Amino acid sequence: MADAYHAYQEGLRLLDGANAHAAVVALERARELEPEKGSIRETLGRAYFRTGRFGDAGEEFAKAVELDPVNDYAHFGLGLCLMRTGDRDAARGHLRLATVMRPEVDAYRDALAKVVTGDDSATA
Repeated sequence: MADAYHAYQEGLRLLDGANAHAAVVALERARELEPEKGSIRETLGRAYFRTGRFGDAGEEFAKAVELDPVNDYAHFGLGLCLMRTGDRDAARGHLRLATVMRPEVDAYRDALAKVVTGDDSATA
């Protein structure tokens, strides 16, 4: 458990420092050690998204949603990934859920508006 925690913390530090590729390595290690931790899956999804690996990011966000169905950010990230990979209907559903859960988050409302209008430029 301590090793997973340290790998996760390292991944967060690297992701916050705009080094998403290195963050992926640390977060994959954390996921191997603790595959049922939603926080690890969500953060790895963010790192994959930032490296342009939208399919992999979507898988991680989907697992985070499975582990914690009320994780608004995981719904948001999954919605963005689905939007990027062309599944606008599924994207709309996840973005609506995120927006309903946290209506005060501008990024959620903006992404939902973009999926409705066909603009795929939202970021996680």
